[in-house]
Amino acid sequence: MAKPRSPKGRARVANERLTLEYPDAECELDHRNAFELLVATILSAQATDVGVNKATPMLFARFPDPWALTEVDSSEVEPYVSTIGLFRQKSKSLVGMARILVEEYDGEVPSAMKDLVRLPGVGRKTANVVRSVALGQPGLPVDTHVTRLSNLLGITQETDPVKIELELNPMVPASQRGDFSLRMILHGRRVCIARRPRCEDCVLNDFCPSSRL
Repeated sequence: MAKPRSPKGRARVANERLTLEYPDAECELDHRNAFELLVATILSAQATDVGVNKATPMLFARFPDPWALTEVDSSEVEPYVSTIGLFRQKSKSLVGMARILVEEYDGEVPSAMKDLVRLPGVGRKTANVVRSVALGQPGLPVDTHVTRLSNLLGITQETDPVKIELELNPMVPASQRGDFSLRMILHGRRVCIARRPRCEDCVLNDFCPSSRL
C-alpha cells in the first residue's frame, strides 16, 4: 500500500487503522447521562480521568441533577471535588453552569456549540466531548494527545486546539470525529507516549514522519 503523502491522506489512514486497533474506544469519564458527563468533563481540565472518576460518585449522589446544584453555594460543592486541581474555581463553574441550565434550558444540556460554550467552565473541547459522547452530535475534542499526534503525523502544523479542530474536521467524516479523537487519545496514552514513544509497536509507523524506525 502506498504511503499517504497529504495531511488528509494521513488523517484518513490513521483513522482507519486506529479504528481497527481500538474498536471499542470509549470515553473514560464515568457518567450515566449528558449532565454527568458535562460535570465530569469540566472537572477533568488539568486533571486525570482516574482522579475525576474517584470524586464523581459522591458528588453525583449529593448533586444528581442541575436543580440540586442551583440550591447551594459553591463552597458546599468544594468538599466533594477537593482532590481535583483548581477545585474552588471548578466548583464555582459547576454551580454557575447548573443555574444557566435550569434558568435557560429547563435543566437539559443543550447540543449546540454556541450554547455549550456559554456555560461556565466549558470551552470547545468540553463541548465537543459532550456533543460527541452523550448527545450524538459531531464533535472532535482536541486535547494534548490529539495535538501532539496530529503534529507528529504531519496532519497539521497548528498548535492551537481550536485551529487544529477546524483543520481536522474536514478530514474526518462528521459521524466519526468523536471516535477519532478518543482513539488518538488512547494511542497517545498507550503507544505514542510523549517521553518514550513505542514506534516499534505503532500501527502508523510506516507513514509517520516522526517514526524513529
